[in-house]
Amino acid sequence: MRRLLLALAFLTRLPVPHVAAGADDFPHAARLYPLAGIAIGVVVAGAGWLGALADPWLGALAALAAWTWVTGALHLDGLADMADGLGAAHGDRARLLAVMADPHIGSFGTVAIVLQLAAKLVLLHLLLPGAWPALIAVPAAARIAPLVWGRYLPPLRDSGLGAAVAGAARMRDIAGWLALLAALCFVLPALAVTPLLITALGLWFHRRLGGMTGDVHGAGIELVETGLLLALAIHAAV
Repeated sequence: MRRLLLALAFLTRLPVPHVAAGADDFPHAARLYPLAGIAIGVVVAGAGWLGALADPWLGALAALAAWTWVTGALHLDGLADMADGLGAAHGDRARLLAVMADPHIGSFGTVAIVLQLAAKLVLLHLLLPGAWPALIAVPAAARIAPLVWGRYLPPLRDSGLGAAVAGAARMRDIAGWLALLAALCFVLPALAVTPLLITALGLWFHRRLGGMTGDVHGAGIELVETGLLLALAIHAAV
């Protein structure tokens, strides 16, 4: 329970009891990120469902606002930092890491956040009001990704989230979450693209960045979420 509370405290802004944590607790809490994703999804789906009672666009806006609030825009910040780093580095990894560590946001990061929020808003509108179960599943499925990337991609820094997550997930953890995802695909077939999205982004991160940082994990979660929303919207339209 302590490690689940740590996962919730780190990934969400939900009020959880303060717990004392040892040095090993944070990496092990990463194994429970998909459970924290379910909590995020419940908040998002609830806000979207309530808003959609009045209008689908209001539902989409409410869901997006809830998504941003409950995560504290943590992953959006990572997306912005990664975009700024890639835009400014021009292949120089030292500059990439320096720019990503800068707390200020640049033009590349601003554009990335605007496009990400716009994409989620439109996709949420396409899915609401009837897709609230999918909105619970998407944040959970996306948070399987850091477990995979942390196990198979090297950290770019010796400290920080990327280093903490590296190797924290055991094969049985990943296999267990993927098995649950496979079972869920009988209800929501579009979620079957999750492993493809995780693999494709992992390969891209390896080629362009060489490994992972906390910012890259956050950016990846955002991109997987949007990819899953797109897959769900396409499946609903077919």
